[in-house]
Formats: sequence, C-alpha cells, structure tokens
Amino acid sequence: MNTLEFERPITELEAKIADLARLAETLGSGALEAELEAMKARADELRRNTYRSLDAWQKTQVARHPGRPHCVDYLSGLIEEFVELRGDRGFGDDQTIIGGLGRFRGRPVVAIGIEKGHDTASRLKHNFGAARPEGYRKAVRLMDLAERFNLPVVSFADTAGAYPGAASEERGVAQAIARSIERGLSLGVANVAVITGEGGSGGALALAAANKVLILEHSVYSVISPEGANSILWRGARTPGEAASAMKITAQDLLRLNIVDRVVAEPPGGAHADKEATVRSVGDALAEELDALEGLDPAALRAQRRARFYAIGRRGLD
Repeated sequence: MNTLEFERPITELEAKIADLARLAETLGSGALEAELEAMKARADELRRNTYRSLDAWQKTQVARHPGRPHCVDYLSGLIEEFVELRGDRGFGDDQTIIGGLGRFRGRPVVAIGIEKGHDTASRLKHNFGAARPEGYRKAVRLMDLAERFNLPVVSFADTAGAYPGAASEERGVAQAIARSIERGLSLGVANVAVITGEGGSGGALALAAANKVLILEHSVYSVISPEGANSILWRGARTPGEAASAMKITAQDLLRLNIVDRVVAEPPGGAHADKEATVRSVGDALAEELDALEGLDPAALRAQRRARFYAIGRRGLD
C-alpha cells in the first residue's frame, strides 16, 4: 500500500480500527460496536479535513499516486464496445498512448488516453506514461478519423511529460506534439479532455487542446514539474513545495486562471481511495460537457475553442 506522508495519521487510525474490529469478533456479536462506529467517524472526519486543506505540493503527490485510476480504468469503465486502433502509419505503435473507437453512454466516440501502467510489467510496456513521437502521431490519426466520421473526441491525460530520450528527439517528438496540439485546435468535432493525474508540459497539452478541459480535484497541470522548476529557475535554492505553490498548478488555481473549465470532485481521500466513484464522476462530467457542445457546427466549435484559449490568463490575476 502506498501511503503518503500526510496520510499517516489516517492510516494509523485505520490500523487501530482494524485491530479493534478483530478484537470485537473474538468477543462476539455487538461487542465494541459503539467504539468502532466512533473511531470510523473520527477517521472519516480526519480524512475529509486532511484532503480539504492540501497544499500544492501535497496535491502533486496525490496526482502522482500510483493507485489513482489510469487511462485503462476510464476506458474500461466508460467506453463500451471499445476497439483499440494501433500505429501511426509511419514508424510503429506506442503503447503509452491508447486510443480507439467505442460508445460512451450510447454515443459513438473516439477515445484517446495516456497510460502509465500499474505494475512493473505494465509500466515498462507503457513507458511510465512518457509518450514517444509515434504516440502523438497516432493521436493525430485518430483525431483525423473522428472528424471524417463526425465523432466527438474524449481524451484522458496523465503524464509527467513526453519521452525525452535521444531516439525520441531523432524521430521528431517536438513536431509530433505540435501537430497533435494543432489538430486538437482545428478539429471540426467536439473534443473534451480530462486531466486525471499529472498534466505534464506539452506531453499532456497534446491531448488537451480541447473545447473543454476538465481536471480532477487533486490533479495538477503545468509546463514543468515542481522539481524541474526548482532546479532550472531557482538552481535548487527552493524546495519543490515552494516551487509548486509559486507555479499555481492546482486545479483550483487553474480554474481561476481560465486554464481549465471545470473541476471534478474526488472522493474523500482522493481518487485512489475509490476508483469506481471517481470514474463515474468523470463520466457524469464528460456527458454534461458533450451534451452542451452537441449541435454546434464545425465553425462554431472552432470559434469556441479559439475563444477559450485566447481567454487564458486574462482574468483571475487580481
């Protein structure tokens, strides 16, 4: 179990509850029931209060928690009859970015997402969520397909950034990201993106140049990691926590700055505390946003998207 430092008081109390529950079983039915209920109520309150007051660095740690729902969880929980489409028709298939056709609550869609993996084997398969150029070229191919068949696009971004290795640079990762951003902005169909964990740099923006950008309550979205900002901008003179606070990378800051359009609430204890509830909440928000965009023609969708991005940073700075 991955326990964050600020979660330790909660996990210690939960361990005491488990010990008391085992003792109650040995004493018979109804024993220690009042004490157990009181301790559970105290744990719930502690969890709510803790997550209500997280700072930017703590939210960054929650956004990176390996137990959060990943792309594959959203695809399996929200997209019915999903058919994965592979390859960029130029170099190969990058399994960091997964995409294909399916139905979202009865509506045909193209779904695209970045997968980090949940164990050693899957993390290696998905390159720890760091996409290569062919992954972004696959995303462009899928967006082309969506426009050809008039299908809305839903995307799920969770990455520390694109893969920066030499081979990635040789195959044109910067251009691939730029083309993916350009395609998202020029689409004649509705597209809605969700930042589900880390929204890292152009690696995430490549899938988030959308009509509507949603973000989970404890996710982050930034041009660079707090550690990277601390190293490059302040030469290590600050802590990552100070950098995270200065960068305004939390969902609440991003909403105020018009960088995202909607914050999706997470269960008490974060998305990793209840994956199924989180997936349902994201699905409900996606459905509402797609319904609001339904009926807009290609010109109106492009105009709305253009106005949305031009508005970034123009208010909320007071």
